[in-house]
Amino acid sequence: MQSRTPAGRTGRPRSAAADTAILAATRAALVELGWSKLTLGDVATRAGVAKTTLYRRWAGKNELVVDAVAELFDELRLPDRGTLAADIEGVVLQLAAILDRPEAKSGLMAVVAESTRDHALRERIRTTIVDRQKRLVVEGRARAQARGELPTESDPEDAARTADLIFDMVAGAVVHRCLVSAEPADAEWARSLTRVLLLGLAGAAATKELESHVSDENDAVKS
Repeated sequence: MQSRTPAGRTGRPRSAAADTAILAATRAALVELGWSKLTLGDVATRAGVAKTTLYRRWAGKNELVVDAVAELFDELRLPDRGTLAADIEGVVLQLAAILDRPEAKSGLMAVVAESTRDHALRERIRTTIVDRQKRLVVEGRARAQARGELPTESDPEDAARTADLIFDMVAGAVVHRCLVSAEPADAEWARSLTRVLLLGLAGAAATKELESHVSDENDAVKS
């Protein structure tokens, strides 16, 4: 697990075992007590650590719950299933399974609600959950490009924008399905989502190629 100690803080080295126990206790408290009744004192008791230990690591409940939920999303993996479509479906189903867990549901919904009036918390959600999981898009796209399923992108900025868009489409759709509309994100739905996404990627690639061709022709005419 990655250390989340704020920069510049000094003192005794953090204990990975204590961090693991604290984050697990936070998730257990979320399930049993819910967001409103969860306290750092209760988490400390469950984890078997002093309350001051929590305050040395986290400024308050918001940050603690974000990190506890983020650890769940760190379980996401991108197994090589042979095709881009199968890879995407696998990640979609993994994400849906995590969001189906009571601690993920209550924790994520609570911190997102709190973040609407807390800019620092929004930033923590972005860096701790969103940015870390974009690795799956980067890894999956590189694998698909190696297979010849997707074209390579020579411009790093274009590649980064595409990765952001893919992540937003997949994560946004799954979160809405599981936590907002509360409909099942089963294998059939995952296949449908993947089909729509791949059609969009194919169309975007074709449009970009056409625009590049037209630009080259215009340059030739001008010269």
